[in-house]
Amino acid sequence: MGKDLIPPPGGEGGDEIDAVDLKSALEERYLAYALSTIMGRALPDVRDGLKPVQRRILHAMRILRLDPNTGFKKCARIVGDVIGKFHPHGDQSVYDALVRLAQDFAVRYPLVDGQGNFGNVDGDNAAAMRYTEARMTEVATLLMEGIAEDAVDFRETYDGEDSEPVVLPGAFPNLLANGATGIAVGMATSIPPHNAAELCDAAIHLIKYPGATIEKLVEMVKGPDFPTGGIIVDDKASIIEAYKTGRGSFRVRAKWEKEDTGRGGYRIVVTEIPYQVQKSRLIEKIAEHLLARKLPLVDDIRDESAEDIRIVIEPKSRAVDPELMMESLFKLTDLENRVSLNLNVLSHGKVPRVLSLSQVLREWLDHRREVLQRRSRFRLAQIEKRLEVLGGLLIAYLNIDEVIRIIRFEDEPKQKLIKRFDLTEIQVEAILNMRLRALAKLEEIEIRKEHESLMVEKGQIEALLASEEMQWKVLADDIRQIRDEFSLKTELGARRTQFGDAPEHDLADIQQAMIEKEPVTVVLSKKGWLRAMKGHLTDFSALSFKEGDGLATAFHAEMTDKILLFATGGKFFTLEAAKLPGGRGHGEPVRVMVEMESDTDVISAFKHQPDRKLLLVSTVGNGFVVNENDMIANTRKGKQAMNVKLPDEAKICVTVTGDHVAITGENRKLLIFPLDQVPEMGRGKGVRLQRYKDGGVKDAKTFAMADGLTWEDSAGRTFTKSRQELAEWIGDRAQAGRMAPKGFPRSGGFS
Repeated sequence: MGKDLIPPPGGEGGDEIDAVDLKSALEERYLAYALSTIMGRALPDVRDGLKPVQRRILHAMRILRLDPNTGFKKCARIVGDVIGKFHPHGDQSVYDALVRLAQDFAVRYPLVDGQGNFGNVDGDNAAAMRYTEARMTEVATLLMEGIAEDAVDFRETYDGEDSEPVVLPGAFPNLLANGATGIAVGMATSIPPHNAAELCDAAIHLIKYPGATIEKLVEMVKGPDFPTGGIIVDDKASIIEAYKTGRGSFRVRAKWEKEDTGRGGYRIVVTEIPYQVQKSRLIEKIAEHLLARKLPLVDDIRDESAEDIRIVIEPKSRAVDPELMMESLFKLTDLENRVSLNLNVLSHGKVPRVLSLSQVLREWLDHRREVLQRRSRFRLAQIEKRLEVLGGLLIAYLNIDEVIRIIRFEDEPKQKLIKRFDLTEIQVEAILNMRLRALAKLEEIEIRKEHESLMVEKGQIEALLASEEMQWKVLADDIRQIRDEFSLKTELGARRTQFGDAPEHDLADIQQAMIEKEPVTVVLSKKGWLRAMKGHLTDFSALSFKEGDGLATAFHAEMTDKILLFATGGKFFTLEAAKLPGGRGHGEPVRVMVEMESDTDVISAFKHQPDRKLLLVSTVGNGFVVNENDMIANTRKGKQAMNVKLPDEAKICVTVTGDHVAITGENRKLLIFPLDQVPEMGRGKGVRLQRYKDGGVKDAKTFAMADGLTWEDSAGRTFTKSRQELAEWIGDRAQAGRMAPKGFPRSGGFS
């Protein structure tokens, strides 16, 4: 749609209105907003690792001369200068940024040295800016080293009255050392802190071997180094992959130790917590889980922290396995946390890109080389200017009498000196500004010495600018100095985050450790309503059901048990006893808890027993044995075990015991055959167990032939037949069998 000129409402005269396409206008304006957010607020520059507000804070502190060896100034003064000259936004947002740069639990190498209350690891806020004071740290001065020597470009501030650096010289590897987080429009960044000495080692290696692999660099940069310590429990392969792609995460656990309390007792003391986890909130959450009885192995938790972290966890009893207790805490609380890695930064200060570890280090090194070249050219220009002045002064000393005469008696001594000795204006200005005491012979000797030393330095700088190899050598030496200053042997540079392996515990053990072990009775009605009643009930006749419903099965279990359901569709479903509805009311329908097909029903429900074997039989007499461990379903959809197709359905699920199978059909024929003729499978249709002309299977059970086959009649009487008495019914799998013996229940089942 093109632009049309529309007269404004209200009659004749006045300016005309431009009609624009709303969609195009919105796209254009939103794109401008998005770019402003990405470039000017959320993403750090790969070269100095700073966002604009952080860079402006440090620049304002430099102008205020808040060096590490000077006194402190009120933060309100610093914030005022930042928002007045460089960053026209809210004072609180600027102060928050300044506070974070001073927090040693948030920043690995603080850029601001704060005096006063700057918050704490509990999540308490800093005091108001009128109460706190600040100055720069040595790390901040490294970032700005050479800024007055034309090391970086400057641009006008928002009002055009001042100038600010586009980027800082960045002699310190700040992006990775201190990390960064930010949310822009359609993208975000998350960079955890790293160890500066390790980064320097990797950078030096990259200078020597530009094509170094990520695997080699990770030998030096082993992983993040959080200011709050902790233990990284990821394997090396996942760490390498994260640094290779620029995306990933690190699994960080709290550091803990076991303290003996005498007589076999102990307590757990947590001394380091994961990065960016608020201690007070962490303890509150653990206390909430204790009240909710989700941590049955834990008796109590208390905070004994002073300046260092000390969280004391008391076990329920001395018999509790400390590692299992901690695993339950790691699984349920922020004592284990994931710190994401998203190396999305402004590449070359312009383009947002996700970089790998080697690309980040390479761009920092390229920036440092450019800074070195610019500082060298700046110094060279200064030397040439000084040599020009010294040349004029030497001419003046050689012709001192004539120079004095011209100055004393000529009307225009400046022009006369230029003409007489072929001098430049700069040289003449230096001569005219000389003091009388500088005419001493000693001064002439000093000038000649200075001239010679400057000529040597000039030659060195010109050689440096002409040789890329020399530039990289100088940079490597500079980086070695930083590495030594922040070496692993120093208090600030020592690695705080260690590496370890998570102990191997059975997932079921950990799940049980998070559930209070209480006896329950699981009740399933004929219409598929399920509930868990407290305690082990002995009299099931007192159970109430909805009208027209009744008891299908009931059994004893513990809150920590898994409950298995087997349905006519051949699927097993798994439920946790702790999550079953309580005994009040009639429970809930099974179909609400699992995704069961509408045309299927529950055949049996029972408590899971590891390594137990089950015999599954379909209505047409097919069957096989399964291992109960393999039937655990991890989703609501269940796990398919028996493949059946209507009108065939799964009908029987019984525990495997003994060495023989007894099976009866609806035709009342009984067949007994060895159990080893039935295959054990993970999933399938099974094999024919008994052959029928009409009808299907009625019941099946397994038994030990040495003990005989037992059944119960309708009157409750028990019958047992020995091997000799069962001889005519013993055969092979898939036979039809013979009519059941006298006394066998009329129902055709074994009970």
